[in-house]
Amino acid sequence: MKDKWEGILKQKAPYIWDIPKDYRPGMLVDGRIYASESLLQDIFKDQALEQVVNVAFLPGIVGFSLAMPDIHWGYGFPIGGVAATRLEDGVISPGGVGFDINCGVRLLRSNLKHADIKDKMNQLVESLYRKIPSGVGSEGIIKLDVGESKRVMTDGAQWAVQNGYGKQADILFTEEQGKMSEANPEVISNRAIQRGRTQLGTLGSGNHFLEVQVIDKVFLPEVAKKMGLEEGAIAVLIHTGSRGFGHQVCTDQLAVMQKAVQKYKINLPDKQLACAPINSPEGRGYYEAMCCAANFAWANRQCITHWTRGVFGQIFRMSQEELGLDLVYDVAHNIAKIEEHQFEDAKVKLCVHRKGATRAFPPRHPDLPPQYQEIGQPVLIPGDMGSQSFVLVGQEKAMVETFGSTCHGAGRVLSRGAAIREVKNRNITEELRARGIIVKARTRKTLAEEVSEAYKDVSEVVNVVDQSGISIKVARLRPLGVIKG
Repeated sequence: MKDKWEGILKQKAPYIWDIPKDYRPGMLVDGRIYASESLLQDIFKDQALEQVVNVAFLPGIVGFSLAMPDIHWGYGFPIGGVAATRLEDGVISPGGVGFDINCGVRLLRSNLKHADIKDKMNQLVESLYRKIPSGVGSEGIIKLDVGESKRVMTDGAQWAVQNGYGKQADILFTEEQGKMSEANPEVISNRAIQRGRTQLGTLGSGNHFLEVQVIDKVFLPEVAKKMGLEEGAIAVLIHTGSRGFGHQVCTDQLAVMQKAVQKYKINLPDKQLACAPINSPEGRGYYEAMCCAANFAWANRQCITHWTRGVFGQIFRMSQEELGLDLVYDVAHNIAKIEEHQFEDAKVKLCVHRKGATRAFPPRHPDLPPQYQEIGQPVLIPGDMGSQSFVLVGQEKAMVETFGSTCHGAGRVLSRGAAIREVKNRNITEELRARGIIVKARTRKTLAEEVSEAYKDVSEVVNVVDQSGISIKVARLRPLGVIKG
């Protein structure tokens, strides 16, 4: 794979590599990859760069077909892919969002220190595991009828807070304030509604998790202070999405899109990039359905936040004011947004697809809450269950180069099957415990699939976006307790 790209990839700057659009007839823009030379060696191992090329064929694409340093093979778009399309003649593609619509991460800070919890970590992890359902097909304690399901689709995290699952401040520190107003429940199938009825407040499976962490290094103290983060303090990172509901929404819409490709005579190099003009009935229908799933995901993370606070309160016998488990921020990883960007000397509205990528808006952006106007949007980059996670902030350079986007995690280097073979006969639970990390998972298979060796070095991934100037490091967090599906 490496030999194939020699002489084709052009290094434009430290950590920036381009695939010229004359590489393959039909490319409308260049491909652009953010990576170090060592990360490129991992990227060469799968077909992700070919997917960067394929995305460059999408009608109406502008700028570049972008890939973040955590890029790896995905459905249609690579995971770690970003593409912006014009509203007037561009398309929207479910492959640029993914099946787990609004898979995302939220971070809670606390007033607790490591010394306050170290003797109760076993009890804390066990209680969180019992309270927050995880695993394939897991069901929560909330049971929604059809009418209430539609209200969740419409109101997102705001539905959760209105129903007692959290506080109003949580809404302020959630991307889009936890609600995309274009959601239209009438385009959602009964099958999707039924799948989502019992899944609100559940982690799910795969790489989803809840981690209790300690902030072990602060790089920018003044910026960290604005977020309420300080060295030695305890934090909680929650990573999950729209569960079976979002998966079904994507499945339903892909069937529509595959017909739309033929209807509008769109030529694509990969059928997984099935799409429709943004302003067509099919394009608008997908966007409205995607917004429903995005809202469901924000409500899901909000409910998990509420139960997490409750468990901490019970274990440490403290009030919520004493605990200070406040939401730092919640960001989406798999989503398409209609956003205003400066492009070719004009402000234009574009449809920005972020598939395994995170919004990274700079200081003074109008979409940020007042508390973060001076510092920029918090960016949350989780590692694997055995490595650190990072908090960054968005920079103006991201608006210039990446449509306000950055990476979303470490990125896989091994498939789930390869990871299982890699760790055969190893006890991952005991390996992590020896490193001071208590882990609780539904199955040993999950731990094998999510072993550290399956992922890139998150420190190196984060270093690329930091050194590139599209988002900069604020703090590093180390896992103490992990709940996996």
